[in-house]
Amino acid sequence: YPGFKGGDRTNIELPAVQRNCLKALKAAGKKVVFVNCSGSAIALEPETQSCDAIVQAWYAGERGGSAIADVLFGDYNPGGKLPLSFYKNSDKLGDFEDYSMTDRTYRYTTETLFPFGFGLSYTTFEIGNATISKTNIQANENVQLSIPVKNTGKRAGTEIVQVYIRKVNDVDGPLKTLRGFQRVELAAGKSETATIELTPSSFEFYDWSQRKMAVTPGQYEVLYGNSSNNNDLKHLSVIIE
Repeated sequence: YPGFKGGDRTNIELPAVQRNCLKALKAAGKKVVFVNCSGSAIALEPETQSCDAIVQAWYAGERGGSAIADVLFGDYNPGGKLPLSFYKNSDKLGDFEDYSMTDRTYRYTTETLFPFGFGLSYTTFEIGNATISKTNIQANENVQLSIPVKNTGKRAGTEIVQVYIRKVNDVDGPLKTLRGFQRVELAAGKSETATIELTPSSFEFYDWSQRKMAVTPGQYEVLYGNSSNNNDLKHLSVIIE
């Protein structure tokens, strides 16, 4: 079958029979909510057109049916975030046995369909402008980030505030690395401040001169928001002296 080699997958697309079934349901005028049960990222770009909503249920376990039903009928407001990137297709991923990180994961590409850290709920949130305890720090100092969060929808829900660090001018380093997060539960219309502590190890990246992970002097970007997508992130600058 296309997409399969014995028991192995050769791409991350949905099997054609499943993809065609979803298209036929949409063409019949049905409202299609697709519950995807997989243990890894699936390329779902066509499904964003053939489906009205997508629930990523992973392998849900014994009580999974009840949990999914609670979400579908609105009895539970989901607040989960993707722990990996969902790519648009298999084209740029290269051979499965090629372990290069180029164009893979949120740390080395921005071309994803659903980015690491992404997730929707039945309400909406607004991430305000953060304040930081210090912008010039020593390599052994902690800094504290205070981030306002507001539930701008009509239902109580949970937002997960995420903090990423990027070392400026690190040409071989990652685009960003998750260094902290906090779950914030809010009633409709309510606000709260998420407080996230950044320890010295938050600014640790590989240093070629020492051939090891280290905190080195320079400029760093502190990015914060509700996913790893650049459009969902605001930023502050920090100098390590």
